[in-house]
Amino acid sequence: MNLAERLMHVLSDSEAELDGPVPDLSPVSDEQLGELLVQAYGLGTPVSPARARVRFAIDQVVRNGEARQPRYTPDACLRLFEVLAERTRDSGWADLALGLAALEHCTGPRPDVSAPATALVELLVAQDSVRQPYALLAVARCAGEKSLRMVVERLCQDVGPIVADEFAVVAGLTPDEQALLSRIDRDHRFLPSPSGDAWHRSADSPAYVAFARRALEAAADRTDAIRAGEIPYRADKAFTDREVTSLGQAARVALLRDEPWLPALFDRLLPGIAHAPTPAKTLPSQALLYELGRAAQDFPTPELVTTLRTVRRTVRHAGVPKQLDKMLKKIEAALAERTDVALRLPRLGFDTTTTTGTTTTTDTTTTTGSAVDDSCAGGVLRRTAGDYTAVVTVAETTTLVWEKDGRPLRSTPAPVRRDHAALVKELRELVKRVDAQLVTLARALEGGFTVDAAHAYGWWRSELLDHPLARTTVRRLIWEIEVAPGEWRAVLPEAGRLPDAPDDALVRLWHPIRSTPDAVRAWRDLLLERRIRQPFKQAFREIYLLTPAEVETRVYSNRFAAHLVHYRRLFALFRARGWASDRLGPWDAGDEDEAERILAAGEWRIRFIHRWADWSGDDELAATDQVRFARRVGGAWRDAPLADVPPLVFSEAMRDVDLFVGVTSIAADPDWTDGGPERTYWERARFAELTESAEARRDVLERILPRLKIADRCAIDGRYLVVRGDLRTYRIHLGSANILMEPDGSYLCIVPSRRTGTGSGTGKVFLPFEDDRLSLILSKAFLLAADTAITDESILAQIRRGI
Repeated sequence: MNLAERLMHVLSDSEAELDGPVPDLSPVSDEQLGELLVQAYGLGTPVSPARARVRFAIDQVVRNGEARQPRYTPDACLRLFEVLAERTRDSGWADLALGLAALEHCTGPRPDVSAPATALVELLVAQDSVRQPYALLAVARCAGEKSLRMVVERLCQDVGPIVADEFAVVAGLTPDEQALLSRIDRDHRFLPSPSGDAWHRSADSPAYVAFARRALEAAADRTDAIRAGEIPYRADKAFTDREVTSLGQAARVALLRDEPWLPALFDRLLPGIAHAPTPAKTLPSQALLYELGRAAQDFPTPELVTTLRTVRRTVRHAGVPKQLDKMLKKIEAALAERTDVALRLPRLGFDTTTTTGTTTTTDTTTTTGSAVDDSCAGGVLRRTAGDYTAVVTVAETTTLVWEKDGRPLRSTPAPVRRDHAALVKELRELVKRVDAQLVTLARALEGGFTVDAAHAYGWWRSELLDHPLARTTVRRLIWEIEVAPGEWRAVLPEAGRLPDAPDDALVRLWHPIRSTPDAVRAWRDLLLERRIRQPFKQAFREIYLLTPAEVETRVYSNRFAAHLVHYRRLFALFRARGWASDRLGPWDAGDEDEAERILAAGEWRIRFIHRWADWSGDDELAATDQVRFARRVGGAWRDAPLADVPPLVFSEAMRDVDLFVGVTSIAADPDWTDGGPERTYWERARFAELTESAEARRDVLERILPRLKIADRCAIDGRYLVVRGDLRTYRIHLGSANILMEPDGSYLCIVPSRRTGTGSGTGKVFLPFEDDRLSLILSKAFLLAADTAITDESILAQIRRGI
């Protein structure tokens, strides 16, 4: 008896036993899985432990991660519809989507399911509330025109014109279109969003796309009427729950299609739902604002990000900005993966300014110099207010300066504040908006690494390099231009002349994993020599290559396993970096989770397994475990050997995991005092071998140490920065920033202040990228190099103890 037969025997015989844990269904064919599902779904409750394990296994395979799609014989399709009717009669509800999926994946001619479909419709329309309305419309069409009219009439009762239009549109679609749309319809806006594939296919329905525009325009019209006083204002009552759900679905389809009318409409709608027409600190529809934020997480556009940021700054409700901040972090991470729209920036009336300088070009092996004049530096916007001129300049950040007769003033002139208050407010908002756009652009460019995004050279020059807002970001990054088939030439526009290439040549961001060590060293030297700070770590970017141990484990990596981390910080970092994860805790099913992120335009998925460990006072600890990769194959995720993962995707994914562990590990906590296994881990890990991120930190230190005032007191020794003070010599670990003191190797605890920095009494230290841990190490080095000047008694007591 094979596995499918044994499982079917368990499902058909209540006395049958099943040895072992939940069965692995991978040997079961899709057709056998369909038969098993029909049998399992028809079981009543309670069920025997053996049947429960089989049912759980089937449910996990079918519903979790799009792993499998069962197939059904015509007879199995009919039996499934009959089972659905029986379940609805007994319990009041059944999952109609299962029946529609069975028809879609029927292995033969579709059976006549009108009788059980009619029974389903009659049972469901008689209930107080209707779930799965799209699916119900599709089932009603299977039952016949009479049932379809009955469902439309029921669904359109007291729902308002937007939802009535929605159901009328869906009712008029073909059965296949209805079944497809049923995948994106949710009973409630808080349910997880369907898969991207379902949205992509739904966005191809012309009738539904037309409805999406009508619905969103109707919503904007309603908020306009509320603002004008034509509709009485009630807090968070501008739209019903179903309208919020319907508008969220319409927005996702329009965002996915990147409809050109959306930006102007969102500029109307979002302020309309976020700002009460009265001084009240409430919103016309907080529910719709958050739903559009969730839609933006699924299909972000730069215009929607900007509008959400604008609303976030002006909304009066105390709790909304925090929630929007959380959403914006996820949206920006998602936007980075959507490179087809992420790099789009408005010009906002800015012109470009020019400076003169000397430039250098660098190919993959050498560095040479050549001069070029009139290099564009950034964007500038001038606005006149009486005798004064406002000058908004875009460089690494955006600044607003007022001038009179060409001379800059220290602050906004009193006459301008008095007579041109609206202009002052507008320009200050513009500065914030441009800064937000620059941040979004940098994150989008960095996210393009995993999709290996390439652009036409002509478009790149006009829309990025010469764009008055984007150029200061783009010029500080290293780019590769395909000057001949397969021949890429690297250039840093801030310090290099562009090569000659046709407009249709490809250009992409340079990544050190594609370069030679000599070329990487040359770029790093150039950045420090020219004091060029990159928008994100590029030349000094860490590289993660497959290790021999990972070749042995084949489908998982233990590189970052067995660490103890501060869980709340870890969970916050997941959100900030665009990873999805459920909250862990000491409750049922809260002991383990797999944080995941989709990379490479949806082709690869990385999972980071972690477990809830224990409490440490008021803090929570988690333990890290394996990292696994999966590839999308035919719409389903399939676990992949690590050797099959593209090196750039592997490196960028592991870089995230290294960040998670490095930032949140208790080994980086200088005043950890708990005992037990946690203390053992802390003692072992606080001075461990350096990870790739710490190796990059050492590389930077080796280059900048000779430039520091304390250079004669510092040296790099393996994994430590050694600092010679007058009282002692100190060894600062380049990974954790923990400190050992010579000659006895005793530990020195220095808890950093929020105000601690590399410039505290030492002069500003130039770093080619932002790295809080590197700044902390340098701050400690400056402090300890002058240890006789330390006034903190808690630090001095530790130093003197061994003298």
